[in-house]
Amino acid sequence: MSIKVENIRKDYGKQIALNGVTFSAEKGEVIALLGPNGAGKSTLMKILTGYLQSTAGEAIVNEYNVATQKLQAQKGTGYLPEQNPLYKEMFVKEYLQFHAGIAGLTKVDVLETIERVGLTPESHKRIKQLSKGYQQRVGLAAAIIHNPEVLILDEPTTGLDPNQLTEIRKLIVDLGKEKTVLLSSHIMQEVEAMCDRILILNKGNLVLNTKLKDLKEPLETVFRKLTTVS
Repeated sequence: MSIKVENIRKDYGKQIALNGVTFSAEKGEVIALLGPNGAGKSTLMKILTGYLQSTAGEAIVNEYNVATQKLQAQKGTGYLPEQNPLYKEMFVKEYLQFHAGIAGLTKVDVLETIERVGLTPESHKRIKQLSKGYQQRVGLAAAIIHNPEVLILDEPTTGLDPNQLTEIRKLIVDLGKEKTVLLSSHIMQEVEAMCDRILILNKGNLVLNTKLKDLKEPLETVFRKLTTVS
């Protein structure tokens, strides 16, 4: 099991961001994490990547406890946060070589990753010269360069034009055939195009965990019903 979450709770003072969330994910799944703003999506992702410590509960990634074996868990995880942190003065290839060096990889790994995410024509540019969509590709390249078993992508299609959207969607689907991909999105059409299963959070509670094909109503209808309950 690539991801196992047991009764995860996260408190910020008196505010409960996550309230006993439990789910698991297998290799070969692309799972959408949905919810309105403030539902706890980014908090959950940050706990799974070791950026935040949960108040209670247990998060296991690639058989490692994220709280007590953080480094081992992180080595097998690729993470693209919503606010894509890039060194924008660096050249694309230079930036990815920096990431590759940390992971003990070679220039060949860098070139293969650049090609895989469609950055070859832009690889000799400074990151600050790129469009937002291409900057998003650089962040995705950094997340997958070390060939992680688990990919956690927070709004990965933000800022992409229609052509880029099609290419990145295909890449994520392809990655999902060999990895576990957990992604968040506000775009229901993208979720339907990429994902096998959906998790819906509302006010810190997991209110739905099901395969997309098992929904009896359109995803947007289900989402609206489950997230507008008072």
